[in-house]
Amino acid sequence: MRIETITSRHNAYLTHLRKLASSRAYRDQCGEYLGDGVKLLGEALRWNAPLKSAVFSEGVEIPALPDGVRAVRVSAELMKSVSPAETPQGALFTARLERPALPETLTGAHYLVLDGVQDPGNVGTILRTADAFECDGVFLVNACADLHNPKTVRATMGAIFRCRVWTCAAQELAALLRKSGLPLCGAALRGDTVSLCDANLSRAAAAIGSEGRGLSAELLALCDRTVKIPMSARCESLNAATAASVLLWEMYR
Repeated sequence: MRIETITSRHNAYLTHLRKLASSRAYRDQCGEYLGDGVKLLGEALRWNAPLKSAVFSEGVEIPALPDGVRAVRVSAELMKSVSPAETPQGALFTARLERPALPETLTGAHYLVLDGVQDPGNVGTILRTADAFECDGVFLVNACADLHNPKTVRATMGAIFRCRVWTCAAQELAALLRKSGLPLCGAALRGDTVSLCDANLSRAAAAIGSEGRGLSAELLALCDRTVKIPMSARCESLNAATAASVLLWEMYR
């Protein structure tokens, strides 16, 4: 395996990495995204992610990389200049960005819908939880955080390499769920709202709204039923990632 050494902060490849970290438009244009950390790279290798390149700080062991993956060595100072993390973890990698088209029909039983969840950490954590509870897929609607933002990628802890995730409009989602015979169940208050304890989520798509406003009026109108998570009267709501965890657990068990 050939290992390239870069010593200049102004190297074109390092500039490319910085732009991947900071710009969604640039990621989409290049069809590439950035991940950071030795452990996350290990997950990418384990699950055969479509890697394009990998960068390592001095002193960090370089694992066996697939043929055609560019391997680069840099100083700790240069790593700090390109890493999206406040404390670089010694390795960065780039992978081919894939945004799969919606399937013709859904064959699984449990799906999660994120409606305008804009915090990358929450989206990544939710994807990690969906993976843990064997969710059949996740839908991102209404301007959720970019799945390929480095903060999102890091928060998935490798789930991004295993989970099926689609980005679509609310109406597209509703049409697909109807065609697949899956009810859309929203976590929201409405006249027909029931306690999650009494809800049947054995075969459903569960929807979680944004951190600040909950489900959008558009998606709420498309819900076949709504549920609420029982909690103390002194608490108004749960963090989006926490609420998603509760719903995912109920579907899983």
